[in-house]
Amino acid sequence: MTHSDEKVHVFVRSVRGRPNYMLRWRDPITGRRRSQTTSIPRGGKRNRAEAERLAAEKQAELNSGMIGSSKMRWDRFRELFEAQKGSGSAAGTQDKNKTVFNRLEAVVNPGYLRDITEARLSHFVMVLRHDRLSEETIKSYLGQLKAALNWAVEQKLLARLPTFPKLQRVKKGGSRPMKGRPITTEEFERMLEAVEGIVGPADAGDWIWYLRGLWASGLRLSESLDLRWDDDGRIQPRFAEGRLPVLVIPGELEKGFRDREHPMAPEFARLLEEVPKERRKGFVFRLYGRGHSRTRLLPRAVSEIVSNIGRAAGVKVYTHPITGEVKYLSAHDLRRTFGDRWAARVMPPQLMELMRHQNIETTLRYYVGVNAQENAQRIWAAYERHTPTGAEEAIAVPKGNKRGNNGPSDQQKTTRPGVIRTHDQGIMSPLL
Repeated sequence: MTHSDEKVHVFVRSVRGRPNYMLRWRDPITGRRRSQTTSIPRGGKRNRAEAERLAAEKQAELNSGMIGSSKMRWDRFRELFEAQKGSGSAAGTQDKNKTVFNRLEAVVNPGYLRDITEARLSHFVMVLRHDRLSEETIKSYLGQLKAALNWAVEQKLLARLPTFPKLQRVKKGGSRPMKGRPITTEEFERMLEAVEGIVGPADAGDWIWYLRGLWASGLRLSESLDLRWDDDGRIQPRFAEGRLPVLVIPGELEKGFRDREHPMAPEFARLLEEVPKERRKGFVFRLYGRGHSRTRLLPRAVSEIVSNIGRAAGVKVYTHPITGEVKYLSAHDLRRTFGDRWAARVMPPQLMELMRHQNIETTLRYYVGVNAQENAQRIWAAYERHTPTGAEEAIAVPKGNKRGNNGPSDQQKTTRPGVIRTHDQGIMSPLL
């Protein structure tokens, strides 16, 4: 942050080969030399005096903006934020900041930092809703913007943080908060059968191997294409003697910027073990385009081909309730399938590690308790497995306790689901 004694000094310069005067100064925050061409022709006392006047105005503007007055221009603030704060963020966060700033400028068009007011934020949200962005997306946009303005307050570039509008509570009951779904084993097998028709017989083996990898690993598409056998700077499977296999992810690819080891799903470990040790070099999944160049496909091209395979297999994962537009399977739906499959096997903390979520709230939101019928079937199956055959399902009624008119009948005692005579099994009921 620039203090009051770190004044910006703007000088008038005559540059050889330039017909007009130029203004030059050094940015005290970035340390970079800045310049601006004027419209005043070089030569003559009057022109020089006019250029000096412009330099004084520019100097006053820069200094007033630097010490946090209301004259900090928005474009100047964005430049500072992206250079200082944003540059230390992950690449995905930087891209998201740019998306939010670009959208804000298109809707609000702030000239100064002070223009981000409560009223303009409310207008921003209204336009986003009009464009049919989900409440989750709008919440994410406001979160990014709030973080940027908080930084402005910390740096004394903004007097106070404006009050952000309250969003509608996102309704999660009755449907998944995502435009996709886990697929069944039968649907996945249909996909494998459709591969050759999309990529051709020469590449079908590589693509089947890749789809099996997504199914077994739960990797994001970008992670799967970054997975290498022998590069410590990339995501790497590690098979160490005497230890269970893990995925090693370097800090620069993690949101937390720390090198991490994550547990590897056993089925994915078995899949990778199919590859002979002498062939475990380079990228794990090798997907190449057609033609003479045979260049490695970029993530967008891979995503499109996976969706084409899903379309050919007829795997529909979402239908818009108003337009009727159908969305076919994407690579991320295979990750959803992995999470849904493992949600029935492990507790949420272990599922969070398998999915490589940054916090457990994400795991709970998308993979725990989202399908009441499926979970009810699993609960009943577990109940039936652990209930002795022929055991009477009833609550024991002590002798001498008379049942009132509203009490359960003898038939209800023996048929009411979920009620176990714990004294028959010699255990204490967890419900007591």
